[in-house]
Amino acid sequence: MSDLQRLLGYREPIFNASMAGAAGGALAAAVSQAGGVGMIGSPAAPKTEWIEQQVQHVASLSTPWGVGFMAWALEADLYPLEAFLDFGPSLVTLSFGDVSRAAALAHEAGVLTAMQVGNAADLERAMADDIDIIIARGGEGGGHGRNEAGTLPLLQLATAQQQKPVIAAGGIGTARGVAAVLAAGASAAWVGTRFLAASEATGHKNVKDAIQQAGLDDTTYTRAFDVAQQLPWAPEFGGRALRNEFSDTHADLSTWAPDEQLRLEMQEARAEARTSMAPVYAGEAVQFIDSVQSAAEVMAELAGFRKVLADAASRFA
Repeated sequence: MSDLQRLLGYREPIFNASMAGAAGGALAAAVSQAGGVGMIGSPAAPKTEWIEQQVQHVASLSTPWGVGFMAWALEADLYPLEAFLDFGPSLVTLSFGDVSRAAALAHEAGVLTAMQVGNAADLERAMADDIDIIIARGGEGGGHGRNEAGTLPLLQLATAQQQKPVIAAGGIGTARGVAAVLAAGASAAWVGTRFLAASEATGHKNVKDAIQQAGLDDTTYTRAFDVAQQLPWAPEFGGRALRNEFSDTHADLSTWAPDEQLRLEMQEARAEARTSMAPVYAGEAVQFIDSVQSAAEVMAELAGFRKVLADAASRFA
């Protein structure tokens, strides 16, 4: 049993990534009930009603659950974190911005903190006392984050510090992937893309259909969607998404200027789930999705890592 497992009390070393727009309370509850750690992904400015709706799914769980936040959004307003802390999460993740105030607030509430790191400088920041757990996220991962290091090199660097538990993230979509990162020293796997088409995941049918039809070569790392929507993501945090007509024709950001009409068009495309224009954030593990499954079914497949590790041990004994 790892130190992280003792801290949180999960059965399976698998966390669903806190994907805003996909990981709501229903998915988090299903993952936790299947033995992992279910994570809710908070949007930048959630309404109180939304928070209460998500928490209804996890409030009565006897298993651990958590919430993930975009740190840049909390810099201006700590309310979303304060609201979730009232319901007693086991863990909060704070990433992509200055985490200091939010981490202090979480620790005051007695809640563990985690931070996603995407390069050596991030890792150095995460070694401060206000962060308990490191999430080593490689550029293979879907959604927002850095694209500076692959999962395996970053994981090797993060585990070398031997002071804090490390969760591996980015490109993990099968039992073999989970086995690989555990064998390399991770305490657990942070899995996002594989849960995007889960029946409990929020998201339009068009989005889930696009994910099922995509493969390894169908993602791109881009800021085009953020620039079009005029979202306040820092330039170093682009996003990995499925390639579509919009990303293919708007790769060059050097000549872009704020365009209100484009912003409204993108907003409309997202509302209508038009995947030819709207972003569908997904990582390279999209290769391993070909149908809608329940979160419990995905968890059962990923939990096959034990057999993978046992087979490897027998081959090299």
